[in-house]
Amino acid sequence: MTVDPADKPRDETEHERLDRQLMELLQGFRVATTGVQVLFAFLLTVPFSTGFDKVDGIGMVLFYLALFGAAVASIYFIAPVFQHRILFRLGQKALLIKRANRYGIIGAFALAISITSATMLIIVSLSERTGAVVLTAVGILGLCGWVWFVQPYLTRMRARARATSGDS
Repeated sequence: MTVDPADKPRDETEHERLDRQLMELLQGFRVATTGVQVLFAFLLTVPFSTGFDKVDGIGMVLFYLALFGAAVASIYFIAPVFQHRILFRLGQKALLIKRANRYGIIGAFALAISITSATMLIIVSLSERTGAVVLTAVGILGLCGWVWFVQPYLTRMRARARATSGDS
């Protein structure tokens, strides 16, 4: 069995490992937060746009889902930065990393709902075909689910299985 060099343990102290993990997490949040902020800003302007008064029923539900999904995603993606500032130098870095990881996953779920709802709102506004709306929802939510959650989860399970079988 060949060992991938990336799978080898790093020659770092626990403190260095926590520092690296925190920086990796915060960098990921910077990327995600930018996208969420653009979507959220756009959604905040929509009610003031010409034609918004024509949005009703399912369109309003989709708008609120998109808006609140973006708000929740923003909150969860930004929270680790503020918690890091408040917990600075209290020896809570391991807790912060674990919490930030959880927040990132929750934020990603909220973002997937927001992106799906916003896209569906546009399709509902452009087409009266229920099939187009359903196909859009399934496609966008399915894509988010696959690339953000299912695929990495399956990879994680395979890696755990390899590690377990290698330990035997």
